[in-house]
Amino acid sequence: MHLSVTEENYLKEIHNLSKEGNKKIPNLQIGSRLGINPPTVTEMLRKLADKGLISYTRTDGASLTEDGEILALQVIRKHRLWETFLVNTLGFGWGEVHEVAEQLEHIKSQKLLDELDRFLGHPEYDPHGEPIPNALGIMPVQRSFSLSSCMPGDRVQLQSVGSQSTQFLQEMEAQGIRLRSRLEVQDCSPELEDISVRLDNGKVWKLLRLEGAMLMVTSSENQAF
Repeated sequence: MHLSVTEENYLKEIHNLSKEGNKKIPNLQIGSRLGINPPTVTEMLRKLADKGLISYTRTDGASLTEDGEILALQVIRKHRLWETFLVNTLGFGWGEVHEVAEQLEHIKSQKLLDELDRFLGHPEYDPHGEPIPNALGIMPVQRSFSLSSCMPGDRVQLQSVGSQSTQFLQEMEAQGIRLRSRLEVQDCSPELEDISVRLDNGKVWKLLRLEGAMLMVTSSENQAF
């Protein structure tokens, strides 16, 4: 099925929002993420529903059908493979690649995608640690939890970064934080908006709790800081 760039972006965003725990995604939430006004969102959702790619009602919102999920994962697969290529082969920083990959993810050539995957050695994760769906749409299993769910004293290792904010990623780079960096939680009280962590270089880094929710980590209790 041929889809426009806009249609692909909608499917991808509905998928991403559903992974944040929402079964039905409201129009306003989709519009907010895409920067599009509600009437335009409603029109597009009806169009996608007519194509059988989403289940949609104006009161409940939208969810992907099986066909819609397959197409969304194809776009995500292309995006993450291109990010991997840009970082690993062309030397881009991880804070630079999102906008470029946003353009490249809409290339239709299946042969190019297959050759890109083969050239990269069939990677399972992109430079931000996000899983790359394989050719069948299957994601590698991740056993991690968010930094914002940690308690003071927890020692963890960074596994993936869900944020695509160039500013936030560049801040992490400036702090010397990479995938597999070790962090010790200093303060993560639920009533506070900030989280404080000590890095393995001895620095203390403060970030918003919402930002911490996008950092997925695993336990690192046996590693000394």
